[in-house]
Amino acid sequence: QNIHLVAKWLSSLEKKLEQHSEGSHRDFRVFISAEPAPCPESHVIPQGILENSIKITSEAPTGMHANLHKALDNFSQDTLEMCSQEKEFRSILFALCYFHAVVAERRKFGPQGWNRSYPFSTGDLTISVNVLYNYLEASSKVPYDDLRYLVGEIMYGGHITDDWDRRLCKTYLEEFIKPEMLEGELCLAPGFPLPGNMDYNGYHQYIDDALPPESPHLYGLHPNAEIGFLTQRSEQLLRTVLELQPRDGGVGEGGVGTREETVQALLEEMLEKLTDEFNMAELVAKVEERTPYAVVALQECERMNVLTAEIRRSLAELELGLKGELTMTSDMENLQNSLFLDTVPESWVKRSYPSTASLGSWFADLLARINELEAWTRDFSLPSTLWLGGFFNPQSILTAVMQTTARKNKWPLDKMTLQCDVTKKSREDFASAPREGAYVHGLFMEGARWDAQSGIITDARLKELTPAMPVMFIRAIPADKQETRGMYLCPLYKTRQRGPTYVWTFNLKTKENPSKWVLAGVALLLQI
Repeated sequence: QNIHLVAKWLSSLEKKLEQHSEGSHRDFRVFISAEPAPCPESHVIPQGILENSIKITSEAPTGMHANLHKALDNFSQDTLEMCSQEKEFRSILFALCYFHAVVAERRKFGPQGWNRSYPFSTGDLTISVNVLYNYLEASSKVPYDDLRYLVGEIMYGGHITDDWDRRLCKTYLEEFIKPEMLEGELCLAPGFPLPGNMDYNGYHQYIDDALPPESPHLYGLHPNAEIGFLTQRSEQLLRTVLELQPRDGGVGEGGVGTREETVQALLEEMLEKLTDEFNMAELVAKVEERTPYAVVALQECERMNVLTAEIRRSLAELELGLKGELTMTSDMENLQNSLFLDTVPESWVKRSYPSTASLGSWFADLLARINELEAWTRDFSLPSTLWLGGFFNPQSILTAVMQTTARKNKWPLDKMTLQCDVTKKSREDFASAPREGAYVHGLFMEGARWDAQSGIITDARLKELTPAMPVMFIRAIPADKQETRGMYLCPLYKTRQRGPTYVWTFNLKTKENPSKWVLAGVALLLQI
């Protein structure tokens, strides 16, 4: 809807309410319902209306217990009795309620829960139950595949825009809605079997009696997922508190001075540590053959130059501003605030790579990246192991592995894929690059860990949120030679924000059903 029209209408409503406040029937009331505003600009309800009204908000329930009861509240004893295949209908209806509660509440785990957040609503659940009723009435056999498809790809899947989230949604349904559910062999979560045929109140009672206490296990996640999301929440809270501190005035005497002195010291240290830009003309002249690897190295150096030039320019400008030789602009003030609050300045972020680090760690990381590039461009021979997280564009180096192999073997590029073998060694153990492909280091796993001895994914240890991976050997092979049995297709992301920072998919060996790792939100990360 058009927000300006709404705002205009609300102000005329306010005038009307004033007129009717006198001489109206004493039971005259106005009810207004509104959805939460997506942004501060949409806060258009006039203050007069707000001040004179009683405000009631409907808070979404939290936790599986409340969510499961609320899902079941959409139905009644009559619903349970309306279908001729009563036992099947009731079992699948309860499983759908659990599915609905899980997908709604999984949001609280951040990117490890869902890559993006979706507006799943009770409408999705009630329509799914209608579809279930129609299908069961029309067929004597339960059409499990059709039901999973309609619920997972259309009713709920219609909201989903991310392929990995779609896979997660499908996997839940494959686990919850299958023939075993009628044989009493299905657990919706560890220690929570799907209940048998009960009446409506019986199901509510069953939730109270049988549902284990709230924990990530109820969602198929590892307990570490909770530590991660609680840590991020508290960091956010502390950062907000820090940002709310008064800008001018510090502790005791010379408060303003101390703030500027802190920034000045940091600024000088950064300018001193920042190395010269790469001399692109010299580097291009040094490249004997423009191999795919050399092209990537040159592109990375160019992007690094753009970033370091902006860092040097903005810091030098701020230094003149602090000395009083230049008038302070809003950009310079923002930069000063960022340095003081230990956050990466906006103009640097724009030219940088995704990162969740504070300024101190970000700058140390930047210097390490420059170091790697300097070492690589000395003679442009491929480093013994590549730090995959050190690239602006990690996809480019992975594509270069494929291009190099394709040229060598005269294979078509579109019929190739990357094979990823996890070694048992760390980067110190490698003296030279492999004959074909590349060794890469600096990857981490979230949601599980890699068992180097057995060479498979296994359960994470408690409190080890992102264990490091050994060096991985990446090589290109024809797509039809790719081994897919006993494999978990594991997404690789640049940061813990996941979502848009997706890089590639690697197949990792697993003894357990890959669905376990899908529900646990297992991914590889390039930085933590």
